Amino acid sequence: MDSINQLADLFKKFPGIGPRQARRFVYYLLSADPSVLDQMSEKIKNLKKDIKQCTECQRYFSNGYNPKSSLCKICADTLRDKSSLLIVEKDIDLEAVERSGSYHGYYFILGGSVPILDPSPETHIRFPILLSKLESKIKDGLSEIIIALSVTTEGEHTAHWLAAKLHPLSEQTKIKISFPGRGLSTGSELEYADSETIKNALANRQ
Repeated sequence: MDSINQLADLFKKFPGIGPRQARRFVYYLLSADPSVLDQMSEKIKNLKKDIKQCTECQRYFSNGYNPKSSLCKICADTLRDKSSLLIVEKDIDLEAVERSGSYHGYYFILGGSVPILDPSPETHIRFPILLSKLESKIKDGLSEIIIALSVTTEGEHTAHWLAAKLHPLSEQTKIKISFPGRGLSTGSELEYADSETIKNALANRQ
């Protein structure tokens, strides 16, 4: 297999990238100025050195704003609402909610979804980490967990699985478990929703 096909195969591993788009990326790189390739390769090479993972919400954040901190800016902000925790699937979902300006609590990123009929669902998401974080958040005044996953078949399955797993804790601590309401249409990914749609969905959560 030649270099074009090898690189295209690597691009196809990216979420939402098909064979045609992957090859377009390769041909763009072939026609681009060599300095662009040098910059890209340098950034990719240093990506994991420059980025850390927040020990609380599990999102990735730049090392630059506070090299000594293990918390991202959101989790380090003590002025945010401690009574709510919004659970999303991916970092980009968190960014979409933040852009909407409709939520002021804290987050937790699951890091994936639970495939339907999978015998080991907990291996696909950060559920054990979530449980360990909830204990301290409850002591800090947590009163609502909002499960905001994409309105896809797998997203809804994950949301219901997660709600069932958290139900005993909810019963014991009286923490409310809610879901975004009307606004997000069936089959939509949270990351592609516009700010107004997200705002309405969170305002109408139930």
